[in-house]
Amino acid sequence: MSLHSAAAQLVTLAAEGEEHGGNHDSLNPLLTGGGAFIILMLLLWVTTRFNRDR
Repeated sequence: MSLHSAAAQLVTLAAEGEEHGGNHDSLNPLLTGGGAFIILMLLLWVTTRFNRDR
């Protein structure tokens, strides 16, 4: 397999993937962002519990 034929196959493969815009249907931005926010708030709460002045 030459470099030219390999590059041509990659270009063809990349062109086929652009039909859907690159986003997966199951990835909801609101759910992903909300989940990340909840996790970060939980980590912040845990950090502040361990960082109390005694």
